[in-house]
Amino acid sequence: MELNNLKPAKGSTHKEGKRVGRGQASGKGGTATRGHKGAKSRSGYSKKIGFEGGQMPIQRRVPKFGFTNINRKEYQGINIDTLQQLVDEKKIKDTVDFETLMSLGLAGKNEMVKILGRGELKAKLKVSAHKFTASAKEAIEAAGGEVVTL
Repeated sequence: MELNNLKPAKGSTHKEGKRVGRGQASGKGGTATRGHKGAKSRSGYSKKIGFEGGQMPIQRRVPKFGFTNINRKEYQGINIDTLQQLVDEKKIKDTVDFETLMSLGLAGKNEMVKILGRGELKAKLKVSAHKFTASAKEAIEAAGGEVVTL
């Protein structure tokens, strides 16, 4: 036993908070540690997120800017070096489809997959995905594989 691994005996410390509002004799009765009067002393009190005491909040002082495209399509990117790593770990053999990627946890069931071109691919794979970058397509076909767009 050293100073760096000292700890209190099991069951000797209590993590429960103090019991407030249980009568005058407890020493925590009356105002139940809430102070006197005012909104904060009442039950059900909660201030708005970002409330600055009546001052104009920062999210209203700062102007809106930019543009959000409502038709934007989000793709889950998977690099070809990840595919090569899966081949090395013998998790995939010759075909990579959406179900395989989903079962390996690389994509969710409602996500669209885009194969990206980082790294190099040595294995001959038939890859099915929603989109491919030009470099990824080139790398897969250079390794003797096949590209299938869903």
